[in-house]
Amino acid sequence: MAKTVIVYFSGYGHTKQIATTAAQASGAELVEVDAEGNVSEAGWATLDAADAIIFGAPTYMGSVPWQFKKFADATSKKWFIRAWQDKVFGGFTNSASLNGDKQVTLIFLQTLASQHGGIWVSLGLPPANTKAATRSDVNNLGGSVGALVQSPSDASVDEIPTGDVETVKLYAVRVAEVATRLRG
Repeated sequence: MAKTVIVYFSGYGHTKQIATTAAQASGAELVEVDAEGNVSEAGWATLDAADAIIFGAPTYMGSVPWQFKKFADATSKKWFIRAWQDKVFGGFTNSASLNGDKQVTLIFLQTLASQHGGIWVSLGLPPANTKAATRSDVNNLGGSVGALVQSPSDASVDEIPTGDVETVKLYAVRVAEVATRLRG
């Protein structure tokens, strides 16, 4: 199995909850971007050793928060030496609103992966877009670039809609499986 790492920032705990759940489903390791936008030296080493990297960031004001942007800017050291060339990448985002401009965040994450010469994995799940669809359905937010999660602003980390949780789990497994096939 390919070594998969989820690197994430979480401001209120919801994104951390999603990252943890995705890691459990896919066998991935977690690397946290801290409140100052930093990653430990051990975290950088874990990312360098990964076959697949999944970015996780909330959407604040239509993009990634400054802490994740600081991390992204710090990856330029890896870019200069092409350390992450041909790694498999994916990404997920979370916001309080159903839309919340999450697509902009996913495009940021996809662009970051592309800057590194990475191979981006799409969500690969059809949207749940019928009248009968509910928030417990997989991909009920209708994403395709990556996984979308909506956590109501007054919801605890245990109240993230089950369909979104399941979507991220399936996506993390997909990213790990694609990396395993490409590594083979």
